[in-house]
Amino acid sequence: MKIVYSLSITALFLFSIATNGQVSTKKRKAHTVVSIEKDNFLINGQIINKGKTWKGNPIEGLLFNSRMVQATFDDENPETAVLWKYPDTQKWSADRNTDEFVAAMAEWKSYGLNAITVNLQGGSPTGYGNKNWINSAFTADGSIKPAYWNRLEKVLKKADDLEMVVILGLFYFGQDQLLADEKAVINAVDNTINGLHKTGYRNILIEVVNECDLPYYDHKILTESGMATLINRVKNNKRGNFRYLVSTSFQGASIPTSSVIEASDYILLHANAVEDPKGVATMIEKTKQVSGYSLKPLVFNEDDHYEFDKEENNFKTAIENKASWGFFDFRREGETNIEEGFQSVPVDWKVSSARKKAFFEYVKTIVNSAE
Repeated sequence: MKIVYSLSITALFLFSIATNGQVSTKKRKAHTVVSIEKDNFLINGQIINKGKTWKGNPIEGLLFNSRMVQATFDDENPETAVLWKYPDTQKWSADRNTDEFVAAMAEWKSYGLNAITVNLQGGSPTGYGNKNWINSAFTADGSIKPAYWNRLEKVLKKADDLEMVVILGLFYFGQDQLLADEKAVINAVDNTINGLHKTGYRNILIEVVNECDLPYYDHKILTESGMATLINRVKNNKRGNFRYLVSTSFQGASIPTSSVIEASDYILLHANAVEDPKGVATMIEKTKQVSGYSLKPLVFNEDDHYEFDKEENNFKTAIENKASWGFFDFRREGETNIEEGFQSVPVDWKVSSARKKAFFEYVKTIVNSAE
């Protein structure tokens, strides 16, 4: 069965939603539309890398992606905001961060990257862990902060122009407590999806929650038990014959539950704790054995294991098992150079460090040598 959610956008208009938690935005005709056919991703109706194989393994329909969750990052806590100052200016700038992100996207695309993961509550700016920083696109009642939305729209526009897909995460642990209650969470979901509909962009996959099985979420609806409810809420928010494709992720090495797999349009996996590439294959096999599983895309969008110089690595194993794979890079202990890490703030968004270059060159090799 072919699942294609697209809509012809011809109108151009402004909308202002000062009273219901959304922000002013402008609708445009979508240039890039992502859709799903069985376990393949399609861009503008065409299976990605259709018919191509690499080392005997099909790469068609796969989203080669990178975790870039700090695209809209800011910190409203003045006590911690000083941690993110740029070396050259000794100041933090959220606008500079997003502008440099957007400026780097064409380079990523040139290597063959076709998707990026961003998050409206970011991710840990130190790689792992959260403390007192305040980085959330949502107010306490679930309204969207205009500055965050404006930065997000810059990213969505550039991705749309480049025919890239944005995996848009909504919530992240360590920031979800900034929402007052579950009603605010639902408001935030509705305001985000309504706002996206009104932009006209169709190159977006929704990741409701990052690692919903972690014990750190303050609101029960953001845990595994609430995921089917929120996923279905996104699915039911339609405009004509269009809706956004949606899923949620679990922590590294965890297998999604039956209710989440059944509700999701595509299945998100994390391999942070998977040291042996064989563990990636095991995760995929176990996922397919979960009750409620049916043929749909499998996507790793967070993995901090690389070893691209070796014959066997997590990325290659994912491909061998028809799963998309995503690069998660952060500054390790002792690394002080801004060039290191895509998640550690401040970020150098260029392909500048040895780790970044190794990943992007590996993607380029796969795409260019595919037959």
